[in-house]
Formats: sequence, structure tokens, C-alpha cells
Amino acid sequence: MSVLNTTIKPFKAQAYKDGKFIEVTEKDVLGKWAVFFFYPADFTFVCPTELGDVADHYEELQKMGVEVYSVSTDTHFVHKAWHDASDTIRKIKYTMLGDPSWQISQNFDCLREGQGLADRATFIVDPDGVIQAMEITAEGIGRNAADLVRKVKAAQYVRNHPGEVCPAKWEEGAKTLAPSLDLVGKI
Repeated sequence: MSVLNTTIKPFKAQAYKDGKFIEVTEKDVLGKWAVFFFYPADFTFVCPTELGDVADHYEELQKMGVEVYSVSTDTHFVHKAWHDASDTIRKIKYTMLGDPSWQISQNFDCLREGQGLADRATFIVDPDGVIQAMEITAEGIGRNAADLVRKVKAAQYVRNHPGEVCPAKWEEGAKTLAPSLDLVGKI
């Protein structure tokens, strides 16, 4: 069953952010846009390239009113150790959630059965806590943060412009569509 268009479930997790350990719950997410960026494990290979790419786009996402939460089944202690050890991870300013109980990964239905690892999955959550977009890729396929930013912009546009939808490869400022009977078969 897809979690798309469902409200995020309650969770409580320890996290690493800005040199501190903090607690985060689903209540902290409500009221603003959020990206949950799941990855299999710290100290691996594709994961740091993706997390670094998101870090490079974090300021832009913040300006759009978006908070980013990276999530793996490692602990917040491991996140700190990785942050201290890796130049790529050191540039991360967003919250790194630890999910050793698998609660968050199970809530988002992206826990690998029998492995205890999260899938490589991204979820865009609106201010009401509703999942508006999701992407899950195979182990060796890294994600692109520039496209994530584009998808967040599209989700925000659609929320702010009822009756309009964003077509393929839509970019901010481009033409949208207004689905109607007159439009059927004309695209």
C-alpha cells in the first residue's frame, strides 16, 4: 500500500544537528514543508554523495520554507561520528535523524525486509503532514537534489494554485495545465 497522500505517522527520534543531539517528533514537522531523505547507512558509498548534494541545495530549500531530515537506521551517535570524519558530511546543516528502532522507516514503508536498512527513498511532506511526493531508487542509483528542489516547487505551486497541475519537466515560471473536459485528448 502506498503512503502517498497519507499523513505521516507519529514518531520520536534522536538526531544530530549543528553539533548537538536533539529530539525530533512528527509535531516538529507540521506547519512547514519537509523532505525526508532516507538512505541505507552511514560510512558507505552512494549515500554521502547524495547527502552532500542535498547539503549543497539546503539553503535554497530553506528559502522555500522547507526543512530537510535525512534518515538512516544508524544512531545519532554514528551520524555525529560520520559528520566529524567526512568532509562531505561535515557540510550538512540539516537534521540527521537516527532510526535504530526502525519506527520512521516502517512508518514511511521504506524499511528493507530482513536487512534493518532503509531504502534509498525521498518523501516531500506538506505543512499539514501529508506526503505529496515520493521516490525510491535501487541501491546503486543516486538521487539528484536539483530535481528534488524542482519537485518541491511543483508541489508548492499545486498547493497554492488549486485547479492547476504541473506537466513533465515543469520549472518554476513555466506554463501549467488546468485539467478540464475541453483539454481531454488535446495534449
